[in-house]
Amino acid sequence: MKRGDTDPSRQDEPIEIALVGDLSDHESDLSEKLLGVPVGEECTLYFDSPGGSPYCGISLATLIVMRRLRATGVVTGECSSAALWPLAACARRCVTPYSVLLFHPMKSQSDEHVSLAEAAEWARHFAQLEIEMDKLLAALLGMPYEKLASWMSPGRYVTGREFAAAGLAELIDLTSLARQPDNGAPRSNSRDAKRAKSKAQR
Repeated sequence: MKRGDTDPSRQDEPIEIALVGDLSDHESDLSEKLLGVPVGEECTLYFDSPGGSPYCGISLATLIVMRRLRATGVVTGECSSAALWPLAACARRCVTPYSVLLFHPMKSQSDEHVSLAEAAEWARHFAQLEIEMDKLLAALLGMPYEKLASWMSPGRYVTGREFAAAGLAELIDLTSLARQPDNGAPRSNSRDAKRAKSKAQR
């Protein structure tokens, strides 16, 4: 059930959460929504994000894993950079042929006014963090670390088809899905339906 939905018929439906835009700008809200999903329950996460802070990405993934959420991640547009970690934490992942996922090395953003010693320590920490996070991403996705490393450096745009072909997600055929109404019967063109109705009344 969506938050705030009072329709009794939707009480058992999974909570839906949209991860759109820079994750860092919405981290507090997204964390609250994930915490609103009961432990061990289902939810659906819709991704269209260029990423954000690596700490934000790992934090959201940690919430999903530690609370044992049975999350389905759907890449409706883009899922790049830090957004890859919460997607990888989903038990089920879905993409379309038009989905795009950008894998690239983490970018250091230390304060330009820090001392040389602080900058050196930040660089050391960041290099170690990048290795550990990449290992975690490979483990969550269930793919060889070497394969992930080849995508990460120097960076690569991976299409939904390629991501699914690698066994990392299910590929959704939007064209076929659009032709199917809720009852599973082919969806007819409204003009054709009117013509058929007119003939039947003659």
